[in-house]
Amino acid sequence: MDINILLGFQEFRNGVGSCLTAFMTKMSYIGEMNTVLIFTALIYWCVSKNFGTYLLMGWSGNRIVNGLLKVSACVYRPWIRDPRIIPDSDALASATGYSFPSGHSMNAASLFGGGAIRRELPRLLRVVLGLIAVLIALSRNFLGVHTPQDILVGLAAGVLVMWLTAKLLAWINRHPEKDIAVMCAGIGISVAVAAYAALKSYPVDYDAAGKLLVDGAKMANDTFKGVGWCIGFLLGWVLERRYVGFSTDIPMMTRMTRLTAGLLGYYAVSLILLPLFKSGIPGAGGTLLTCFVQMFYVTFLVPFCIKHLEHKPAA
Repeated sequence: MDINILLGFQEFRNGVGSCLTAFMTKMSYIGEMNTVLIFTALIYWCVSKNFGTYLLMGWSGNRIVNGLLKVSACVYRPWIRDPRIIPDSDALASATGYSFPSGHSMNAASLFGGGAIRRELPRLLRVVLGLIAVLIALSRNFLGVHTPQDILVGLAAGVLVMWLTAKLLAWINRHPEKDIAVMCAGIGISVAVAAYAALKSYPVDYDAAGKLLVDGAKMANDTFKGVGWCIGFLLGWVLERRYVGFSTDIPMMTRMTRLTAGLLGYYAVSLILLPLFKSGIPGAGGTLLTCFVQMFYVTFLVPFCIKHLEHKPAA
């Protein structure tokens, strides 16, 4: 059933639906991990610290849940299950890890679905955000890299995690001294997920030529990314809460300065520093460390610089 649906999408995509391919490719790009991280970082630095914290915490949790589910279910990608599926070539680059559930759908549920369920936002905005989340998920079917169950479970699980995140943050606001306990619990869960992904056995199947279909160790790479991001968030979040306390109640020009400087620093870290770390520490350890540094930069290092560089001494 699911393969037949994808074959229908494929026939449509290769026929009259070809005009939609570029649009769906762009929607899929919006749901990529680094794209979502950049969006949420800008909200956290420049728009609303509280809302940005909610989005970053929820997305970090979703990356852990997604990574755990993927290495537990070990569902092969559609084109591996059925050679009749020929996915869009541009979408293959972001089709990493196992298939179930869709990481793009959970990313979309984190950023856009996370906004859609917040009652304090304007109703029209919530509808638009929900529509974007659905389009991002649907683009993965249209491009042939995920099955319908991949995206449906991804969306549902992602929204559930965001709802739980909102509840957790409300509880922390009532019990601010519990932030360290939450951090320790989150790091403990993250380490356990990393150990599980590293030590568990993976399916070993071969094609007719005797070639390994899927390398389980490589499929677990996204799980290690999620662990690094989650630990980086938790540590940076607590340090910022206790020792920095920056604010987003600032003039527009200050927002623009933060946006520009923060993005330049982000790309410097991601494109220069992190590849050096990755080359020096290969494998899962390097993946975990680079994602930790990336998120720690977002949650703590930029706020730390903001607090000190924007500080105006008393006259």
